[in-house]
Amino acid sequence: MKEIRYIRAITEALSEEMARDEDVFVIGEDVGGPGGAFSATKDLLEKFGEKRVKDTPISESAIVGLAIGAATQGLRPVAEIMFMDFLTVCMDQIVNQMAKMRYMFGGIYKLPVVIRAPCGGGLNAGPQHSQCLEAWFAHIPGLKVVMPATPYDVKGLLKTSIRDDNPVLFIENKALYAFKGEIPEEEYLIPIGKADVKRKGRDVTVVATSRMVHQSLEAAKSLSNEGIEVEVIDLRTINPLDKETIFQSVEKTSRLVIAHEAVKAFGIGAEIAAMVCEEMIDCLDAPILRVGAPFVPVPFNLENFYLPNTEGVVQAVKKVMAY
Repeated sequence: MKEIRYIRAITEALSEEMARDEDVFVIGEDVGGPGGAFSATKDLLEKFGEKRVKDTPISESAIVGLAIGAATQGLRPVAEIMFMDFLTVCMDQIVNQMAKMRYMFGGIYKLPVVIRAPCGGGLNAGPQHSQCLEAWFAHIPGLKVVMPATPYDVKGLLKTSIRDDNPVLFIENKALYAFKGEIPEEEYLIPIGKADVKRKGRDVTVVATSRMVHQSLEAAKSLSNEGIEVEVIDLRTINPLDKETIFQSVEKTSRLVIAHEAVKAFGIGAEIAAMVCEEMIDCLDAPILRVGAPFVPVPFNLENFYLPNTEGVVQAVKKVMAY
């Protein structure tokens, strides 16, 4: 095992997949010489050349459109969109073309497109550079949505996503780029659609995504000192959703809290809560609670008050334990 930062785990995954398969290429704004807005593509230009590391004009719709066309012709593009918020510029390409083409053409085309996009707050980057929009895209049939929280998961899932013959939206939280964790020296893959139990517990299940996985683990550690043992599930993949792991945990604990950085209203937490209520409500001993951001744009100078945090998870767990 070796220790590595989240951002460098992404770089390693890209480099290894490009070395393994000459059809893999990277495209996006400043992905060449500058190495991308957050240095995820650092040194790839020197290793693989301009034909496989393509800088583009500032046109997200052109980046995604080119990636779709390349994928239908047998290539495996990895497109970097500088901020997740900018996916709004290319919604037609993503929602009406990329997600539907394999279905509409009866499987004639494969669509092995990966779109990497950093989300979330933590940089005081303002309301147009800090959103978490995973629920929006998980709502679209034909798109896989991946949201890893650790260096180990980001590398294994990115490699799997690149090898997938279907389009994958790969969401990375900017606040996690400097986070360190251990990964194996040898190659490994992580399957899409499989959650990970990051901490076992008996009293409450907390289902979390991305940055909120770490906040939930901190909350669980604090609550353990008070005799409350929390089981923390990292979804890792938003769509397809690992219902089995969630259901097994809720069956054991009888209590559920869902934590995500995106606004609480209409988020994936609502889908998970509905799913549990529809299929196993008799297992619950308390209402399901959600922890998320308030329903306002991400403020520039009030992020500390806006972003959901460890204390929010602690309070939600205590509330469901009171029943």
